[in-house]
Amino acid sequence: MLLNPVFYPPMHALIFDLDGTLVESLPGIAASLNRALTQHGLPGQSHDNVRSFIGDGAVKLVQRALTTVSRMDLTDSVLKNFAADYAISWPSGTSVYPGIHELLANLEARAIPIAVLSNKPHTFTTAIVAKLFPNTNFAVVLGNREALPHKPDPTGALEIAKTLGIVPENCTIIGDSTMDLDTAKNAGMKSIAVTWGYHDRDQLATADQVADSIPELAEMLIGKSGSVAL
Repeated sequence: MLLNPVFYPPMHALIFDLDGTLVESLPGIAASLNRALTQHGLPGQSHDNVRSFIGDGAVKLVQRALTTVSRMDLTDSVLKNFAADYAISWPSGTSVYPGIHELLANLEARAIPIAVLSNKPHTFTTAIVAKLFPNTNFAVVLGNREALPHKPDPTGALEIAKTLGIVPENCTIIGDSTMDLDTAKNAGMKSIAVTWGYHDRDQLATADQVADSIPELAEMLIGKSGSVAL
């Protein structure tokens, strides 16, 4: 007698962006950037301006700030000062969005692999994750490294998928920027855009899904019934 085979759905992994998705880091980034600019006799930038600079890593952050005052010649020096300041001061200006810890714990309880992929320098990425998520077991945490092209290049996302042993089409990238959405497309992965971060909602139209709140994101990932919705 042949028994009906048991169907096991394919494992699905979730790759989270860090800044603007898991953590509110704008206050800390803006404070360090403005101190670095002031040290060079340059005017500081508003939080709205800095918000628009975030997403492509520290070099682009500094370059965009210097473009506004036509002082690109100071990129290396301002970047060095910014990195030194941020290494010390980021904890006072970085916090986890309310509801994120609960969401991650819920995903872990369902044995869904979770990872972090950020354009923030790798040393800062790992330090922030270790400090702010001590009870979360991310399978992989990747920031921007010299040998790793940053998003939207798919290399980091594909490295995570390979490490987890999960095919790209069974991975979803969750982020607040067009960088994350383009990364998902380039890697052959699904995408969910969140609107509480640093890109406006109208910039996120290419996402497979858009979440306007953390409870809405939780429903997309887990479902109303508590069963995995992916």
